Amino acid sequence: MYSIRIGKGKEKQLEKHHPWVFSGAVDKVIPSFTTADWANVYNSEGTFIAKGWYDEKSHIILHLLSWDPDEDTDESFVERLVKNAVFRRKDYFSSPDTTCFRLIHGEADFIPGVAADSYGREIRIIISSRFAEHFLPVIINTLTDLLSPSRIQVTTDPFYSSSEGLSDKVRYFINGKETNLSKDDLKNTLFLESGLWYEAAPGKGQKSGFYCDQRDNRNAIEKYVKDKDVLDVCSYTGGFTLHALRAGAKSVKAVDSSESALRHLLYQIHLNENKGTLPPASREKVEIEAYDCFEYVRGIEENKYDVIILDPPKLAQTKGKLENATRAYKDLNRVAMMKIKNGGIIATFSCSGAMTRENFLLTLSWAAADAGVEVQVLETLSQAPDHPQRLSFPESQYLKGFILRVIK
Repeated sequence: MYSIRIGKGKEKQLEKHHPWVFSGAVDKVIPSFTTADWANVYNSEGTFIAKGWYDEKSHIILHLLSWDPDEDTDESFVERLVKNAVFRRKDYFSSPDTTCFRLIHGEADFIPGVAADSYGREIRIIISSRFAEHFLPVIINTLTDLLSPSRIQVTTDPFYSSSEGLSDKVRYFINGKETNLSKDDLKNTLFLESGLWYEAAPGKGQKSGFYCDQRDNRNAIEKYVKDKDVLDVCSYTGGFTLHALRAGAKSVKAVDSSESALRHLLYQIHLNENKGTLPPASREKVEIEAYDCFEYVRGIEENKYDVIILDPPKLAQTKGKLENATRAYKDLNRVAMMKIKNGGIIATFSCSGAMTRENFLLTLSWAAADAGVEVQVLETLSQAPDHPQRLSFPESQYLKGFILRVIK
C-alpha cells in the first residue's frame, strides 16, 4: 500500500469527495511506484483525506474511493461497490415495460471507468480505466453471482484505450468464465424500453449498443409530435423515431451518417409493428437518409418540419475541444431554428461532458439571436436516473437537453 501526500492547496476538491487526482497534485509517494495498488492519501500537514487506487500508468494516476480511514480496501471492497450499485437499481428489475437500464455508472457509483448496462438477461460492460481492467474479474463474478446473466460482453471505450493501455478486444463471459464465441453464437439481444422492442447487435457499437440514458427524453417528446412532420437528426437506430411513431406523428425523416444504423431502425419499426407496439403502417410514415447530419440540416426546406430532434454525438470529450464544439452546437441549432415552422418544436441535446448545462443554454441563446427568432424553453432534460449525477463529481452530469418552441 502506498502513502501519498497531496501538495498544499491541492486538497480542497478531494476533501469534498471529488474522486480524481492528477499527477500535478501529488507531492510525495512512499514507497516509489512499482505497480498499481491501494493508497492512503493525506494532505500536506499529514491529515487523512481518503483511500484510493494509485497507478502511474493511468492518465488519472489516483482514484479516490473511500473517505473512511477504517475502510478495508481490497477485492471485497470492490465487490461491495458493485453490489451496492446494483441494489440501488432494484426497482428496475420489476419493471414490466423496461428491461434495459444501467447497472453501474462509473464514478457516480464509486467504480472508476466502469459502465455496465442490463439488456434483458445480457450485461454489457464498457471499461475506460486501468482500475476497471484490474478489477474486471471481481466485477464479472459479482454481477454473475447477483444476476445470473446469459452472457456478459466487455468492450473498451476507444477514447481511453490508448491513454490507459487497454486492449480493444471484445470479450465474452458465460457463468463468469471468459469464452470464445463464434459468429453463430453472437445473436442480437432483444429487450424492452418503455414498452417498445429493440434489438442490439453484439460487439462494438456506439456506447454499449443503445442509448438508455435518453429513455425519459424519448418519452418526453411524445406529447409534441401527434399529427406532426418530424425530423430526427442523428437518429442512430431510431429510439426517438419509434416514440414519434407511437405518439401518432404524421411523418418522420430519420437522418444518420450510418447506413447500417438506419437499416436497423427500419427493422425495429417492423419488429414493433409485428408485436403490436406500433400502429399498423408505421413504416410507411418513415423515410431514411444516410448523410452528414450537420450538412443535411443546412439543406432542408424551410417550414417543412413541425418538430426537429437534434441528438448529435459527443463533440467535446475534453475542455480543449470545447471551443470548436460550441461553434458546432450553435451552428446546428441556429440553422434548425431558421428552417423549422413558426411555433415549431426543437428537442436539442448535448452529451459532451465538457459542455455545461449553462454553457449549452447560452449557446442556444446565441443561436436564436443569430437566427432572428424568439425561443421559449418548454422543458429541461437530462440523463435517466439510472445514470445518476453525483454532486461531488460534476463530470457525471454529462447529458443535457431542452425542448424549445421557436417563434418567428
